Amino acid sequence: MNNLVEIHSLLVHRAGRPVLEIDHLDIEKGQVLAVAGPNGSGKTTLLMVLARLLKPERGEIQFNSQQWNSIPNLDYRRLIGLVMQDSLLLNRSVFDNVATGLRFRYLPKSVVTCRTNEWLERLGISHLRGRPASQLSGGEARRVALARAFALQPDLLLLDEPFSALDRASRNKLQVDLKTILAGVNITTVFSTHSETDVQKLADRMIELNGGKLDHDLCT
Repeated sequence: MNNLVEIHSLLVHRAGRPVLEIDHLDIEKGQVLAVAGPNGSGKTTLLMVLARLLKPERGEIQFNSQQWNSIPNLDYRRLIGLVMQDSLLLNRSVFDNVATGLRFRYLPKSVVTCRTNEWLERLGISHLRGRPASQLSGGEARRVALARAFALQPDLLLLDEPFSALDRASRNKLQVDLKTILAGVNITTVFSTHSETDVQKLADRMIELNGGKLDHDLCT
């Protein structure tokens, strides 16, 4: 099996109590993995650990056959794309929001422009490139955040409830667009959800967390 992530004996504490405990979990390269479960089950905690925003109490994690803790933080975070429920956009134009991460990597201006325009187009928001982020709807802001993450060409894409707080029409259209994009880019993707529809439309595989522990592991 060609795994990007391998987790063993993971334990995470928050506020002094265990909130996530996973004995073993592998995530294959190119897989779209749904992490399902009720509120408080540990879904977001798992994503935060994978993004290195939470430090586990114990556990061994391998990333692309390397010991996770042997990879410097900056190097590791450049391998990760993270989109939270709150899109966390800068008070700048849509174009600048998508381009920001690329500029931080000191890529040539031509590359930044080309890649930013590509992902504005693929997420269907080219017409918004000059609009201030403060003037976007919730669905538009989510697409900008996704474009920003995809433009970085991450090895691992982490999406926390990517369709939350969207109206039905926006949710359905984004599900279709995201499925098409994920089928074409072969980026290993982990997304949290409590929606069976999200799982059916996007995921190759689903794990279910219950009380911070792995309850089910199913192919979809």
